[in-house]
Amino acid sequence: MAVMCGMNKFQRISLLLLRVSLGWMYFWAGITKVVDPAWSAAGYLQGAKTFPALFHWFASPALLPLTNFVNEWGLTLLGVSLILGLGVRWTAPFGIALMVLYYLPILQFPYPNVNSFIVDEHFIYVCGLIVLLAFNAGKFWGMDRRVSRA
Repeated sequence: MAVMCGMNKFQRISLLLLRVSLGWMYFWAGITKVVDPAWSAAGYLQGAKTFPALFHWFASPALLPLTNFVNEWGLTLLGVSLILGLGVRWTAPFGIALMVLYYLPILQFPYPNVNSFIVDEHFIYVCGLIVLLAFNAGKFWGMDRRVSRA
């Protein structure tokens, strides 16, 4: 909390904008999967270039329903958490792990995609979540502040 008190208004607003914009992005990515009954992570996982055995295991018939559920609802709830600023200290590490798992299958080091060298959007999302975690961003214009007072 001491860090928050030393921040100027522009810094606090910037942190809020980062939290809400990342939250919206995660929420939208998740909810569009939830409402699309044809969506599945299988194709993405089957195309893994790095650690293919691990990602093919996630896509196995026995595990795919759980993999899809974690993707759909994990992204959706991560987004809700960030938008509301509720439970950010618990959901940000989950989001970081999820983004690492999204980054690894596409990686052909050092090129995650044709337009990137080492760093792609998943890496940027991880960095944004680390900032939110480091500054305990849910306590600034978020519900974490109210919950911690209760």
